[in-house]
Amino acid sequence: MTDPSTPVQIELRPALADDVLWIVELRALVLRADLERLGRYDDVRVRQRFRDAFEPTETRIVVVEGTDVGSVAIRPEGGSRWLEHFYIATSHQGRGVGSRILAMVLDDPVLYRLNVLQGSPARRLYARHGFVVESEDEVDVFMRLDRTGSRFENSAGR
Repeated sequence: MTDPSTPVQIELRPALADDVLWIVELRALVLRADLERLGRYDDVRVRQRFRDAFEPTETRIVVVEGTDVGSVAIRPEGGSRWLEHFYIATSHQGRGVGSRILAMVLDDPVLYRLNVLQGSPARRLYARHGFVVESEDEVDVFMRLDRTGSRFENSAGR
């Protein structure tokens, strides 16, 4: 067993079309508790929504010590980028993997956006990396990270 204080090798590799098969299962597992808490879990829909949105060219696979353990996508939209499909296997959560991945992918001076489920522990991770709440509804919290150096007004209630 690896000492949790020892840094592990983490890298990102380009996603392949075949990666959709295991990522849909990872997504269903990772999101299940939060979606059930919100009364939104649907065994088929949780998988189909990912299949419908999966774009291998925008997605990177999180590899820890040579093993695929997650995914992250950055989707450009206008002058900003959406952080999407950021899933880490539960076996690797709470070990700093998410923070290290965010440090790797949030490197350009642009406005980043994301949404996270209400009550998800991932919201604290994003806040630690500078994301602030832009708006929220009963299911999602929309957050932004401004790396452009300019100031955006909080658009809560948009």
